[in-house]
Amino acid sequence: MSKHEKLKEKLLRTPFNFSYDEMVTLLKGYGYHPYDRGRSSGSAVMFYNQETGDKIMFHKPHPGKELKKYILHLIIGKLKNNKML
Repeated sequence: MSKHEKLKEKLLRTPFNFSYDEMVTLLKGYGYHPYDRGRSSGSAVMFYNQETGDKIMFHKPHPGKELKKYILHLIIGKLKNNKML
């Protein structure tokens, strides 16, 4: 099983220990790439999929590395709407 498949399965379980780095890896596997919004964006990050024109935006976790559950649900919803999950 590939790393992408393992991360997909982990995301669907919505665990408390899904890290920002794991999300970046997963989103890149779906064709989303970080979009630099400049210094004024603070902890907000955006991932853009050039193929579909879709954007996913959320806040980086701080001070820890784990994403909040509501962010996981938001991303699962976006990926399901785009027929990626």
